[in-house]
Amino acid sequence: MTTGCNIALDINAYNAYNAYMAVLNIRNLPAAIYTRLRVRAAKAGQSMEAEAREILTAACREGDARRPAYDLQSLVDQLYGSAKPRRVVESLIDERRQEAATE
Repeated sequence: MTTGCNIALDINAYNAYNAYMAVLNIRNLPAAIYTRLRVRAAKAGQSMEAEAREILTAACREGDARRPAYDLQSLVDQLYGSAKPRRVVESLIDERRQEAATE
């Protein structure tokens, strides 16, 4: 009978804990991402769960603004260097106009 009470108390404690802490399961995580998370967590000296929690918290922190436009331009400069594509916006607009004409 005591075992049943202990189980009930454990379930109640679990339910009380989960009332304040959400649980997230991530399915279909690519193996490469899993490996990178594992390595990143090891380098930080913490569990994968703690590392994922840190990443999600930073990404979803309220009040954080998205990266400013000049950061985006800097990223484009790093990716393409002097070989930047030309007329990207114009070609996308033209492509969309052609699609709209057939709709």
